[in-house]
Amino acid sequence: MKLGQPARGSRLGVLLKGGPVIALLLLAGYLSLATPHFLTTGNMINVGRQISINTIIGAGMTMVIISGGIDLSVGATLALSGTVAAVAMTYWGLPMAVGVLIGLAVGMFTGFVNGVVITKGRIPDFIATLGMLSTARGVALIVSGGLPVPSHLTATTLKSYLPSQLIWLGSGEVLGVPTAVLVATAAVVFGWVILGHTSLGRGLYAIGGNKEAARVSGIPVERYKIAVYTITGGLVAVAGLVLTGRLNSANALMGEGAEMQAIAAVVIGGANLFGGDGGVIGTVIGAVIMGVLANGLNLLNVSAFWQRVIMGAVIISVVVFDQWRRRVSEKS
Repeated sequence: MKLGQPARGSRLGVLLKGGPVIALLLLAGYLSLATPHFLTTGNMINVGRQISINTIIGAGMTMVIISGGIDLSVGATLALSGTVAAVAMTYWGLPMAVGVLIGLAVGMFTGFVNGVVITKGRIPDFIATLGMLSTARGVALIVSGGLPVPSHLTATTLKSYLPSQLIWLGSGEVLGVPTAVLVATAAVVFGWVILGHTSLGRGLYAIGGNKEAARVSGIPVERYKIAVYTITGGLVAVAGLVLTGRLNSANALMGEGAEMQAIAAVVIGGANLFGGDGGVIGTVIGAVIMGVLANGLNLLNVSAFWQRVIMGAVIISVVVFDQWRRRVSEKS
C-alpha cells in the first residue's frame, strides 16, 4: 500500500456507510424512469407529507435505540394522545391550546411510565413497551368508545368541532411546504441538538455502547433512560396531533404499525439496532427511502398485499445487511 493511500477496508467502510444515500439515489433514479409521475412537484409534496409522521416518531425512536432500548408502544401512544386531545377539544369543549397540552402530557406520561417500568422494575424494554402498546390502545378505545372523534353518531353531544388551526397543522402549507413537513423538520433539529450537543445525548451513546461502563463512569443511567422515553412520548404525541389534524378526526386504531415503520427508518438510516451508534439525519434518509418506496409501489400499481410483502422483505434485508456491514467494519 502506498503512503497516503487509504486502506481497502477504509474505502469499503466509507462505501458501506454511505449505503443508505446510494440506495435512495438508485431507487429514485429507477422510479423516475419507470413512471413519469414520480418526479412531479405534486408527488414530491405528497411524499413529504406522507413521511412526516414517521420522521417525527423516528426522531424519538433514534434516541431510544441509540440508548440500547426499543419502544414498541409508539403507535398506540400516537392514537391515545390524538384521541384524548380530540375528545378534550370536541366533547369537553376546551380551547385548542389546552387540548394540545393535554395530548402532549398524555404522550409524555406514557413514555415516562415506560421508562420507570424499564429502569425501576428492571423489565426488558421489549416487554415493557409491548405491554404499554396494549394498554394505551385499550385506553384509547375506552376514551373514544371505539368510534372516530368527533363522530357523527354522537354529534348531539359535541360542544365544538376540531379547530381549523389543528387541521391546518396536519394538512396546511407555508409557501408551498406542507406544515407537517415543517413540524417534522423541527423534530429532527430537536433530536439532532439533543444527541449532538447535550450531556443527555452523549450519555445515551455511552449507555447504548456499554451500560455498565456508563454507570461506572458516573452517568445516571436510570434517569437518562426515563428521560429518553419521556421525550420520545412527547414527540409521538406531536405526531398524533399532526395526524389528527390531517385526518380531521382521531381514532383508537390510527398509528397501527407505526412502531415497525419507525424502527425500520432508524435501522435503514444506519443506526445500530443494539445501541451506541446512529443519528437522526440517518433516520430522515431511512424514512425518505421507505416513503419513496411506498410511493413508487403505488405509482406502479403494485397491489396493497404485495406492498406489505415487499416492505417486510426490505426491512429484514436491511437488518441482515446492517449486521454484515458491522462485521465487515469491525474486521477492517
